[in-house]
Amino acid sequence: MIDDSNGWGTSAPDSLDPAWGIYGLSDDMVYLNVYDQLVSFDGPNSTQGVVIPSLAVNWTQTNFDNYTFNLRSNVTFYPGGDKFNASTAWWSFVRNNLMNSGIEDSNFLYVTENQSIITQTGMALPWGLLNAIQNVTGLAVTTDYKLAQSVLNQLLSNFNANNATIQKIMAYPHQAYIVTGPLQFKINELKPYPYLLTNIAQWWGAILDPAYIDAHGGVQANTANSYLALNGGPGTGPYYISSVQTGYSTIVLKSNPTYWGLGMSNLQPVMQPPKIPVIIINYGYTPNSRLEVFASNQAQISFVESTVFGQLWSAYQHKQGLSLSDLIQNFGAGPNTFMIPMNGGKFPTNNTDFRLAVVHAINYTQLLDETYGYNGTVYAQSFLGPLTQGWGPLYNPGNLPMYSFNTTLAINLINQAGKQEHFSATLPNGTVIGNTSAPALTPVVLDYIAPNSVYYQTMESILQADLGAIGVPLAFQGVTSAQISTWNTPAVSPQMSIGLGWGPDWNDPILQELIDLLTPILYSGYYWYNDTAITNLIQSLTFNNNQTQLIQGVAQIYNLTYSLAPDIWIPNTDNYMLLQPYVHGLVYSPYTTILGQFWYNTLYYS
Repeated sequence: MIDDSNGWGTSAPDSLDPAWGIYGLSDDMVYLNVYDQLVSFDGPNSTQGVVIPSLAVNWTQTNFDNYTFNLRSNVTFYPGGDKFNASTAWWSFVRNNLMNSGIEDSNFLYVTENQSIITQTGMALPWGLLNAIQNVTGLAVTTDYKLAQSVLNQLLSNFNANNATIQKIMAYPHQAYIVTGPLQFKINELKPYPYLLTNIAQWWGAILDPAYIDAHGGVQANTANSYLALNGGPGTGPYYISSVQTGYSTIVLKSNPTYWGLGMSNLQPVMQPPKIPVIIINYGYTPNSRLEVFASNQAQISFVESTVFGQLWSAYQHKQGLSLSDLIQNFGAGPNTFMIPMNGGKFPTNNTDFRLAVVHAINYTQLLDETYGYNGTVYAQSFLGPLTQGWGPLYNPGNLPMYSFNTTLAINLINQAGKQEHFSATLPNGTVIGNTSAPALTPVVLDYIAPNSVYYQTMESILQADLGAIGVPLAFQGVTSAQISTWNTPAVSPQMSIGLGWGPDWNDPILQELIDLLTPILYSGYYWYNDTAITNLIQSLTFNNNQTQLIQGVAQIYNLTYSLAPDIWIPNTDNYMLLQPYVHGLVYSPYTTILGQFWYNTLYYS
């Protein structure tokens, strides 16, 4: 099978290491099908928080405060044949935290990691780990953080689960991750949290092979493993990585001959062995190439923007007895947030009046219809962020209106921003506004993830015209998905960027969505602003399961965000893909990426 659907077909992965990859649009389909977690989402029941056994056969929990997992026996990593057990689970979770990637920050902070400890030590550590090491070894790692980092690097890079000292560290009871038996693993949370299982059902909960990684670069705190990032490693999932071409342009997956699910009955579909033995994933295809390879049946799964559906159907070579709708599986819009962030730490997007001018300059109806429409149907929904309609009553609780398309208001706001920031702007009729004696506003640069999609090309032309009407010139620059991780200061981050979004990884709107979108914890390179009132509100709602209080708090967050305008909220696209009519068995979940996810092992040919 050939899949050209990934990342809207526009970008390669940023890493094949599930502890480091952050660009879910492209990373996810490798991670999901190669690496197993203790539990997995149950496909379409994911929205109800349903998980099923994967490497854990069952589990128990006490007041959502701690979870004990009983693990499968006779599971091996492929290639290589190393055994999976409780110690590999402990090593994988600790490694994930210690590497301190953006995805780790997003999903373990406040659950098993304490922000104050990260600030204090300079390391993302599961709570209690340093106490465990000091209690067992006598080393002063709770006060000497340089020593602590050295000890952890050494321990994880030379991991020996049979070492008596390491066994005592893993068994220490007062820490986040504990080995309580050869096939029993326990997670202790900082606070009771009913969403833990849906959290670790994704790739940051993946269990990896310590022996393989230690032989290929080991583990260093706050640092990516370059070998694993480029090549991936052994997994226990239904597929393994057979080959990777330079730049991730093509990744080939093959069925895992030692997969633990082989010969087992009564497995849920997402756990069953593969029916299609080879998957070829092509990344970085241009929109025209994606259209051509699907229309000619060279690819079995693909994605093209809805605006070119007519071209697709015209080019499709096997129309007999079919209609266009037979090629499209549309799951509708999910709880995904799409935005164009405006850098709050960089001129001129650091100015609130400038940002408000931008959001009032845009014709949102045109943006929706021309970007996502085809033949009278629009394959997207407009929304006012930071949450979308997928969150039900938490979406815009105060019923704030979408920012009005008001060019006159936007010009007045640019005039104010120019006086505040000492720039002038020239309107299409030649009128100069702002500080008329100051230098002219240079083009604002909008970064896009190359190659550019049809969606974003359409959007960019609309934005360029709308902002030009208020005296703001707009220029464009292509970047790779890997460059996103380098946006670690306001100076090196773009003024504006398109192609970014946030797909919730599990069904917690506060800890999984708002805390990432609106606080400087993850993705601060997208925004570079920090509003204390918003941060305090989000922290007060974290771990709060009272629906009335959640709605009231989210309404306040909406009011504050509305006045700051940190983003242009662009439409929430429907989650759909193109499948050849002889491909069946697709099981879909809306979580993990902003277009959802599916499992290759459930697919089969008629």
